[in-house]
Amino acid sequence: MDDRQAIRQLVEDWAVWRDAGDWARFATCWHPEGRMNATWKQGTAAEFIQASREGWARGVSILHFLGGHSADIAGDRAVAQTKMTISQRAAVHGVEVDVVCTGRFFDFCQRHEGRWTVRERQPIYEKDRMDPLVPGTAVPLDRALLESFPPGYRHLAYLQTQIGYAVKRDMPGLAGPEVEALQARGQAWLRGSAAP
Repeated sequence: MDDRQAIRQLVEDWAVWRDAGDWARFATCWHPEGRMNATWKQGTAAEFIQASREGWARGVSILHFLGGHSADIAGDRAVAQTKMTISQRAAVHGVEVDVVCTGRFFDFCQRHEGRWTVRERQPIYEKDRMDPLVPGTAVPLDRALLESFPPGYRHLAYLQTQIGYAVKRDMPGLAGPEVEALQARGQAWLRGSAAP
């Protein structure tokens, strides 16, 4: 399997195994120094896996769907970008809703012991929406709280705060200094920076 296919397979395995709760295989996707930066959890791969397991046990429902993929490869390093949608279901102010957030997975990948692994994942959050499960049901959102989050993931952040997570408020979006800094980090990684 060539490198591009192997990296694409890595990204697909990550999504399938994480969403299926296949924690042992999910752990194999990560570099030993792997890190995850999600809206609701930032930390080492081990910390993210543990937090995901705990959420799974509480009934937290987060699913990932993948689209187009691109990878820039430099030796044993790569930067992969994969179009994705995050779908999360929960009750918000007593109303069951689905939030759908579209963006990209921005992965700093590294070959480790002969196979590609995720060294760091930083999602880019481009746009989102919230839909009640019963069409036409009003969801009584706190407008000030909603607008306190970045536009690319404000509905996702709103839902996550309602179920008890502390959400990071400066994640990269479609445009702006956060995503520009991320892209610069990606180029530095490909040129040999010490860490992503």
